[in-house]
Amino acid sequence: MQVSTGWWVGFNLGVIALLGLDLLALRKGAHRAGFKSALGWSLIWILIALGFGGALALGLVGGYPAEARAPAALQFFTAYLLEKSLSLDNVLVFVLLFRQYQVAAAHQRGLLLWGVLGAMILRAVLILSGVELARHFDWVFYIFGAYLLWAAWKIMRPRQAAVRNYTPALWPWLRRWLPTTEENADGHLAVRRDGRWLITPMFAVLLTVELVDVTFALDSVPAVVAVTRDPFLAYTSNIFAVLGLRALYFVVENVIERCWMLPYALAGLLAFIGAKMLLMKVYEVPLAVSLAVIALALAGGVLGSWLYPRPAAH
Repeated sequence: MQVSTGWWVGFNLGVIALLGLDLLALRKGAHRAGFKSALGWSLIWILIALGFGGALALGLVGGYPAEARAPAALQFFTAYLLEKSLSLDNVLVFVLLFRQYQVAAAHQRGLLLWGVLGAMILRAVLILSGVELARHFDWVFYIFGAYLLWAAWKIMRPRQAAVRNYTPALWPWLRRWLPTTEENADGHLAVRRDGRWLITPMFAVLLTVELVDVTFALDSVPAVVAVTRDPFLAYTSNIFAVLGLRALYFVVENVIERCWMLPYALAGLLAFIGAKMLLMKVYEVPLAVSLAVIALALAGGVLGSWLYPRPAAH
């Protein structure tokens, strides 16, 4: 079904309002967010997404006919839970990046805000393009499925311990081509000195964050296409998944040492979606089953980590 332009405009205006709310919360303090506060905001974003899905089921959003409302809501909830699960891996990388480059807590919030904005724009462009491509060419599903299996294998591979390097990897390249300064500049991306604008190492960290967003946006495209070919549902589910990234970061930062099984759960999830796409001509997995597998994988990764702490060898 083709959702009218009015719903697209209305949704995006609502997103702008929600971003304003997030920005107000951001400006309440430059100190590191507490675990309870971050957990509370994460729950608020989840409840907003659940409310949107409920509105879809009741016909209050999207203008879907009565017979299409329940399937649309199920597709939205499945895509949202899937993308929310994948966003956890995104946040895990953010945590490791900020630790690696020793980004002060006072500067993390601003970088996260730009990271969320970048993720929203990238996912919107790539997902809408991917959904449109899948609607016209079925063979794209096999490419997407193979890509997801490769992404799952990448996550499962043993990773070497990172070399402790406090300088962003992009910094030497930026210094070669752009005017730079080594000063911290209180977290600013650029400073004006002697009539010239100079970029700081914080700009290199932000650029690294945006490159991470590109990587995870590429993972999101085939994953969401496996659930729905409806551009409106694919877009809204992804935007809701990304909106709560900033609050989710501070939750993950507090529990990252405990949730060691989560990457393996996400790898299994990607493998399941990839296999589903490759076998779609042989057997079509019901959407309710996909939703159950996604929920069980996420819950298993979190609960398993808490019940069985990380081995000392790790």
